[in-house]
Amino acid sequence: MEDKLCETKAICEIQSNNIDFPGGKMKEKEKPLHHCDICKKSFTTKSNLTTHKLIHTGEKKYNCNICKKSFSRKGNLGAHKRIHTGEEPYHCDICGKSFSVSSSLTTHKRIHTGEEPYQCDICKKSFSQTGTLTAHRRIHTGEKPYHCDICGKSFSINSHLTTHKRIHTGEKPYHCDICGKLFSGNSSLNLHRRIHTGEMPYHCEFCGKSFSGSSDLTRHKRIHTGEEPYRCDVCGKSFSLSGNLSKHKVIHSEEKLHHCDICGKSFFRRNNVTRHKYIHMREKPHHCDICGKSFSEKSSLNIHKCIHTGDKRYQCDVCHKSFTQKCNLTTHKRIHYKRESTPL
Repeated sequence: MEDKLCETKAICEIQSNNIDFPGGKMKEKEKPLHHCDICKKSFTTKSNLTTHKLIHTGEKKYNCNICKKSFSRKGNLGAHKRIHTGEEPYHCDICGKSFSVSSSLTTHKRIHTGEEPYQCDICKKSFSQTGTLTAHRRIHTGEKPYHCDICGKSFSINSHLTTHKRIHTGEKPYHCDICGKLFSGNSSLNLHRRIHTGEMPYHCEFCGKSFSGSSDLTRHKRIHTGEEPYRCDVCGKSFSLSGNLSKHKVIHSEEKLHHCDICGKSFFRRNNVTRHKYIHMREKPHHCDICGKSFSEKSSLNIHKCIHTGDKRYQCDVCHKSFTQKCNLTTHKRIHYKRESTPL
């Protein structure tokens, strides 16, 4: 810190010597620095130092008169109280969406502009928010500095810890002003509100399909790219969704928890036992009302009935070929993407 200050001072002196001022050399005037006696960080004003030291003391002198939550800064209290009042004074001049704090508006407008000014120096990925970049870098470092004092679980982002702790407290401070539903996190409320507004701000660059949440867009794009980022560390098989990886990893588990009470055969999942038991019972409770064919599962009956109706409800938006099952359409669309990505 001292080296940096000396370097800055030297540059200023060189610049002042090279400039002619009326009446001679400009009088040097340095602003005194105020130093934190705990962490040695420096500030240009005493008020900024005083505010900073609250980090070390933990003092939170500003209290919300509605929910009694405390804050170290008056500005943070003002922003918090808008949760209760519903006030959103900052408006987007492109889509008209409103926000309770100006920083949220600035970040939101990057959805429209596509601006991502913050870049990771490790993998070069870009982000629209500096906080998102900081959180992203912890993927590389594995750092999780925020710990729940109730269950001990750790998080890479402080807001995730705050939202997590509401599992223990049951607190749901965010309410939908349209239907009154309560949420533990602001992001959950924003996503929910799009059910009412129909807003879908996230667009697929491959097919143009729109989504209400960024995570939905990320999952969808894997249909086009074939990306499977979740890999099993036992057998190496990859999956496009983390939930599918979790289900798969049960296969490698030594313990099969669900047993058939007729033949004793064991299974990893309860629904597999249910399907298996139809072998013993020969039960096929779902009947086709057109040809009389029976099925052990209702989903199989629904697929079968498409033979009679000719219903092919899943259509490819590239070549317009139709399919009776969504999974067949998904597999088919990868043919188009591979053709597009193959160099000429």
